[in-house]
Amino acid sequence: MASEVRKLNSIKVISSAQKESTAADKMDFYDKWAENYDTDVAILEFRAPGLAADSVAASFTGDRGAALVLDVACGTGLAAIQMKKHGFEHFVGVDGSKGMLELAKNTGLYEDVRHCMLGDDELPVQWVRVTKELCKATKPGGLVCITTRNGQNNAEYTASLEQQLKLMEEEGLWSCVNVTEVKKFQRAVSEHEEAYLSGSVCLFRVSDVDQ
Repeated sequence: MASEVRKLNSIKVISSAQKESTAADKMDFYDKWAENYDTDVAILEFRAPGLAADSVAASFTGDRGAALVLDVACGTGLAAIQMKKHGFEHFVGVDGSKGMLELAKNTGLYEDVRHCMLGDDELPVQWVRVTKELCKATKPGGLVCITTRNGQNNAEYTASLEQQLKLMEEEGLWSCVNVTEVKKFQRAVSEHEEAYLSGSVCLFRVSDVDQ
């Protein structure tokens, strides 16, 4: 019974976060959510951190122990935990929520964590604007992994992101390594959606060109 109540609370938490209208509101929400975040996303069967780590590990050909991983929107550090299992050891985390960053720092995996809002503040490594900024934060030949969930409330965002990713490939900024479509990306949080939301894991290799 307690588990079921926790699950319902998780759904309410996610739904309310999606309805917030401003970046400041969302970050305030995530600060308050941080303490229960890991438990909630486990209940929702949120697979993005593991899927991203698997995707990067499958295509990375260098020295995993020496590679520096920039974990953008790192949250509580779930992706770093998964990548550590694949032999990666050096992480820098960036997130807009101070509450989330504090928990990420407590994992002991990050050499540095930085607080900044995507699209508002400059990243420590040349942030310009969202996806293009990821190219600038990655050395030539490096990998960029982007995960997205599919749902009614972010359909417009997903379409815009796909268009931007394709445009960047046409501009020669990076090349697509693979795109994996996942049927069960996470449990749905709305009664108007199916039991599970699908999602995508997109992996790109940054070109050796002047960006």
